[in-house]
Amino acid sequence: MLKDLLLNCRSYRRFHQEVSIPTEDLKDMVDNTRLTASASNAQALKFKIVNTPAECAKVFSTVKWAGALTDWDGPAEGERPSAYIIIACDLSLGRNKQWDDGIAAQTIMLSAVEKGYGGCMIGSFNRSELAQAMDLDPQSYSLDLVLALGKPAETVVLAPLNADGSTTYYRDKNQVHYVPKRCLEDILI
Repeated sequence: MLKDLLLNCRSYRRFHQEVSIPTEDLKDMVDNTRLTASASNAQALKFKIVNTPAECAKVFSTVKWAGALTDWDGPAEGERPSAYIIIACDLSLGRNKQWDDGIAAQTIMLSAVEKGYGGCMIGSFNRSELAQAMDLDPQSYSLDLVLALGKPAETVVLAPLNADGSTTYYRDKNQVHYVPKRCLEDILI
């Protein structure tokens, strides 16, 4: 059921790094994006699959993790993603395809959950360093999103909004990650 996939599709930031994701699984996740909508049907997005330890280390060094967790610098060695998918826009086919990025990223994340993995969509990363590390020409591609993927090693819980209405995520003393969500009645007009 779609609702079950959505309930398990959280932003995981700690993984069982030793659990690799086969290239064929990653290709299948990307292949699912071909079937989704694309603005003007331009199909301008391209995807870089990264799943070797050396390449993963290069991507990791460019990423900024969990801005709301100011006392956390990101996953420690052993808890880092075992794969990444970089979403880029092929500038010869289109520009400013942010809505395509969202559709593709969510499709990949749901595909990951279906396969028993999890991930995190990351928009905060050093684009020029990542382009250089992955040998991607910034004149040809805009690097839009990094999807960190792996076998989740943390518990993420949906919670009602706090009394102050804050939607800021947080962790408790046991490192359980809480994500406040508005209820249905709050989002209907």
